[in-house]
Amino acid sequence: MSIRENEIKKAALIAIAGNVFLAAIKIATGIIAGSLAVLADGVDSFGDIITSSIILITANILSRPPDKKYPYGYGKADTIATKALSFVIFFAGAQLFITSVRKLTGENALEMPSLFAIYIVLISIAGKMLLAFYQFRVGKRTDSAMLTANGKNMQNDVIISFSVLLGLIFVHIFKLPVLDSIAALLVSVWVLKVAFQIFMQTNVELMDGTKDSSIYNKIFEAIDAVEGVHHPHRVRARNIGHKVMINIDLEVDGDLTLKNAHDLANKVEESIKTRIDNVFDVAIHVEPLGDKTAEETYGISKSLL
Repeated sequence: MSIRENEIKKAALIAIAGNVFLAAIKIATGIIAGSLAVLADGVDSFGDIITSSIILITANILSRPPDKKYPYGYGKADTIATKALSFVIFFAGAQLFITSVRKLTGENALEMPSLFAIYIVLISIAGKMLLAFYQFRVGKRTDSAMLTANGKNMQNDVIISFSVLLGLIFVHIFKLPVLDSIAALLVSVWVLKVAFQIFMQTNVELMDGTKDSSIYNKIFEAIDAVEGVHHPHRVRARNIGHKVMINIDLEVDGDLTLKNAHDLANKVEESIKTRIDNVFDVAIHVEPLGDKTAEETYGISKSLL
């Protein structure tokens, strides 16, 4: 297993341990203190245990070498796992929403939550802030969409816990237990929003696109730096995990030997790799200068920048 996968695995284990602790104390407090909002926050932390477990499993998949079934390797397992995380988070949000609505529309009188719940929420806020910071830091260092999404989810958990805290404070100030259920309802809506955002951010890679369109400017700059190559076209860049796969069609003098044309293609590849980090591979199709046999139906040309 590479250093990158080991870091992802370690981050996932720390997230699991932290969320097991936070989920346990919040769910227990929510039940004992009679706070639906704290219970909802605890259920959200329980969902984080599942998401971190998915990351842990995915870290082991990422370390597998390419094979006949997946010749490009297992890099996109990161993207698929991120998509799965969005469904887990959405399910938790939907459950909280339904529970909150039932509580608000129920006939039974709402109970006043215990003041003790406020202290547990303060512990939750501190814990989630530390976990979110760590997930973001490791996610950035390893360029992992999973960890970045998990960090974003935990960052939003801090906001959720703050809303729960404010709800509890207002409950005790105004003596209106209904505010606790309203806070829980707002928490559920926020969780659903986060789930949708994470779901959408993975679509680019699954559609064989790239998250940073400025990469095409760098590709054409790299090609222009090599003498003897002309008319780069049908340029395509797509993400495979944290790396980028680049395909290029370009033209060279038709009278060049195969070796000379191959050497030019190698120079273009080297020029690209010096300008762009985390390149998975560069596939170059060399054509004779002036070739018009292939119609450009896909890819990017300089005129489209």
